[in-house]
Amino acid sequence: MPASRLLISDDFVMLNLNTETVRFLIDKARAFQMVGEDEADDSIEGPDPAYAELKTTIEDLEPDQQISLVALMWLGRGDYAVSEWASALGLARDRWTEHTAEYLIGTPLLADYLTEGLDQLDTAPE
Repeated sequence: MPASRLLISDDFVMLNLNTETVRFLIDKARAFQMVGEDEADDSIEGPDPAYAELKTTIEDLEPDQQISLVALMWLGRGDYAVSEWASALGLARDRWTEHTAEYLIGTPLLADYLTEGLDQLDTAPE
């Protein structure tokens, strides 16, 4: 899958993930959030299938793709501006661990932050 590239000033902002993959993760994160909010369904025993699918999908990404996903979440959360993309990637790279999936899944509003991050990259000035 090709990476998305967006031109920002004289630099390229590279989202090392296909936007379709990010949108798939957004859908899975929303499904997981909905399961967590469904208090009426106490009959599920064992691991939550929505959680398991989301976690497996993130874990199956290459480390550099996980790093981009974390930076995108931070961008959408407002921790960084598009002009600070390189800094966001650098910090995400420094903080990457094999527990990145748990970090992302444990972030409240993950789907909203990823959506906002994509929106910011899509509307960045060229």
